[in-house]
Amino acid sequence: MESEESALSVEVGGIVVHQEHLNAADQAELVEQVRRVVRAAPLFRPETRSGKAMSVRMTSAGAFGWTSGRDGYRYARQHPNGQEWPPMPQIALDIWRSLSGVPCDPQSCLINFYDADAKMGLHQDRDEADFDMPVVSVSLGDEALFRVGGSERGGKTQSIWLKSGDVAVMGGDARLNFHGIDRIRAGSSTLLPNGGRINLTMRVVE
Repeated sequence: MESEESALSVEVGGIVVHQEHLNAADQAELVEQVRRVVRAAPLFRPETRSGKAMSVRMTSAGAFGWTSGRDGYRYARQHPNGQEWPPMPQIALDIWRSLSGVPCDPQSCLINFYDADAKMGLHQDRDEADFDMPVVSVSLGDEALFRVGGSERGGKTQSIWLKSGDVAVMGGDARLNFHGIDRIRAGSSTLLPNGGRINLTMRVVE
């Protein structure tokens, strides 16, 4: 991967956003790698504990994938169709190795697809065993309004528009900060022919 150095790194609620970390060529190549994952492990729409379908569609790559339903949220070694998750995209793995600050590789790469109406409510990433391990998030396609709070629900929040090629690193004191996506700015990127946003988040699970 021949990514450019981030033009600018900014901190939002303790989360470091490396803006323009991926150049246009690497963004396009990562999209192709994601498409190969989706062909092997099709996107599905997870449900909340109440049984309501989420507005995002998702799949995963690596040793573990994230699934949900009335029985709760969890990591699993198999796609809901019963097959093992495909290998992690190489560019995503390279990003982790360059920005995570930890010596071990991620065990899971969650892939979320947001259409123009999709969003993600404020939440914490608490399904992993070791909160000393960061979460590294890559944005591709349309811009997304990313909102970050503190480690307790409620209180003051900060927001930033994540653009295609941006990488956010949630670690240290901000690892358990609440965060979410309020809305998508449809048509703000030409990376995906039919529009929308792809978000990859890499985690150490065990």
